[in-house]
Amino acid sequence: MNVAIVFNLAGVVLLFSSAFMLVPLLVSLYYRGTDLKAFATSFLITFLSGLLLYFLTKSRKKIELKHRDGFAVVTVSWLVMSFFASLPYMLAGVTTSFTDAYFESMAGFTTTGASVLSNLESLPEGILLWRSLTQWMGGMGIIVFSLAILPILGAGGMQLFKAEVPEIGVEKLKPRIIDMAKSLWYIYAGLTAVLALLLWLCGMDFFDAVCHSFTTMATGGFSTKSASIAHFGSPYMDVVITVFMFLAGMNFSLHFYALRGNLSRFAKSSEFKFYCSVVFISIAVVTASTMRSEYSSVLKALRYASFQVVSIMTTTGFTTADYGKWPVFSQMFLLCLMFIGGMVGSTGGGMKQVRILLMFKQAHRELYHLIHPHAVTALKLDEKHVPKETLGGIWGFLFLFILIAVVATLFMTALGLDIVTSGSTVSPQCPMWALRSARRDRLIITLRYRLRGSGCLLCVC
Repeated sequence: MNVAIVFNLAGVVLLFSSAFMLVPLLVSLYYRGTDLKAFATSFLITFLSGLLLYFLTKSRKKIELKHRDGFAVVTVSWLVMSFFASLPYMLAGVTTSFTDAYFESMAGFTTTGASVLSNLESLPEGILLWRSLTQWMGGMGIIVFSLAILPILGAGGMQLFKAEVPEIGVEKLKPRIIDMAKSLWYIYAGLTAVLALLLWLCGMDFFDAVCHSFTTMATGGFSTKSASIAHFGSPYMDVVITVFMFLAGMNFSLHFYALRGNLSRFAKSSEFKFYCSVVFISIAVVTASTMRSEYSSVLKALRYASFQVVSIMTTTGFTTADYGKWPVFSQMFLLCLMFIGGMVGSTGGGMKQVRILLMFKQAHRELYHLIHPHAVTALKLDEKHVPKETLGGIWGFLFLFILIAVVATLFMTALGLDIVTSGSTVSPQCPMWALRSARRDRLIITLRYRLRGSGCLLCVC
């Protein structure tokens, strides 16, 4: 592994992160917030650190990135970014604990959505925007953003892109990796702008609309309100956010082809059809379950069920209802949806729809071979043969995914949390707003004090 180029590119990423800090700085200046000095100081520290790191590790000769270097750049960049992104929280006095600040910034960049902050309405506008902005940056990936606007990364761009985006479903939309990254970010930014405009037209304050558009398209779930989307109580906002969470959970290459007028790609995509099937069936199941016990009206049950199903499955984490009071069946059903996640190439988390689909296909093939042992069959996805190496990689990924979830759940129970809270906390999206108030307060206290005592610096969700 080339350590110099890894830290050199990490320095470049820090420079871009410092540029993003100027946005909440200007907002704080506009609102005359108490966090103005904090963002100014954080910007200078981050910018100078990135500049220093870049020039100290700069090489005169052009070096091609290897796969190992690509993974190292992504890992180091996320860790370093989260460290410097925690500065505004500490300097603004939002928290005095470095662990709390690092947890909040890591939860932002990883779009996990877990938070140790409470009473969000009392926080300065700059801090609220920074929370949302970290999720927006992490949604599409700061590495992909760097590829889009920094041509010198083109030499090893595909290695960085593959380290940032799952290999299954990665499709070259354009010949050059830089053009491809630009296309993805244009689509991402365009959808964010359209969503912000629609939320503003629905009656949401412009500042809140911008913040929620950031976290919706990033499928992150940070809100400017302690009650999340339930604070607004608007069915129109619920519908708009539900639609855009669904769009954010789609493969962004489909958006690219849609803009080009090539709508036939939707009909050809097996993963998209599977994604739609899972969403609509899940909405129907949860609606039927809640209608019998919670809601007397079908439309009301459909409204809340559709929002929560899409929010949970895309790992966004917004809530419009306290589904901790829903039937146990609905709660467990939603918990399973958390692990499925969105499509490959989306901003959603989880195992990804295509992996689940391929496992179903392989299970069907194995059962078919039991009945017809001499049959020769090939596993295909979108009329393309799926090699055994890819299936082996999927099995390895799923094993590690489940293993980490189980170990993390045991770790959380060791901290004194009950099994339900522990299981939901280590899910791909920790929906803090969905936990009942007493359980949520207990989780926040545990995260603040017990993790601080153990010296844990990484987001456990």
